Amino acid sequence: MKQLLVASLLAWVSSTALANATVGQPAPHFSATDTSGKTVSLADFKGKHVVLEWVNPGCPYVVKHYGAANMQGTQKEATAKGVVWLALNSTSADHGDYRPPAAMAQWMQSQKAAATATLMDADGKVGRAFGARTTPHLYIIDPKGVLVYAGGIDNKATANPADIATATNHVKVALNEALAGKPISQATTRPYGCSVKYGNGA
Repeated sequence: MKQLLVASLLAWVSSTALANATVGQPAPHFSATDTSGKTVSLADFKGKHVVLEWVNPGCPYVVKHYGAANMQGTQKEATAKGVVWLALNSTSADHGDYRPPAAMAQWMQSQKAAATATLMDADGKVGRAFGARTTPHLYIIDPKGVLVYAGGIDNKATANPADIATATNHVKVALNEALAGKPISQATTRPYGCSVKYGNGA
């Protein structure tokens, strides 16, 4: 457990070379292919709140939230309110954690995920544009295309599912505030998890 936490902190510190999408500014525009081969663009969802979730099934922190159905519950609560949820996998194709589109789709289905779409970003362009550092790393974009939240799913930076019960789910709080037209009380939090497995050429 201690090693996982150290790895999480190192991922946060060592990825400072990534771009940083700025809360309060327009989110980077992007297009990516989903697991069925369809091109999905952020522009497709203009006028809606959009959540971006960086995911890697090989990461213990991702397994924590999916194994306990916490991520799926957050997804379902969001999409039931008309929010678009896009899961992105920026794992490089040459990394051991990489899953091709069909396998990624199968994993999401096996987890009963409620994401609107799962996007493949093996070249890392979308992840680097946003500065995604960890899996999970979450972002919320408002209907005007402005980034209003960036950070972790909650405030318990561990891989222990037991900690979910006492955690504050930052994404739920931020979404509820955004949907109510209120300012986001914590618009930026520290993401935690495994480092995103970008390729060297990304």
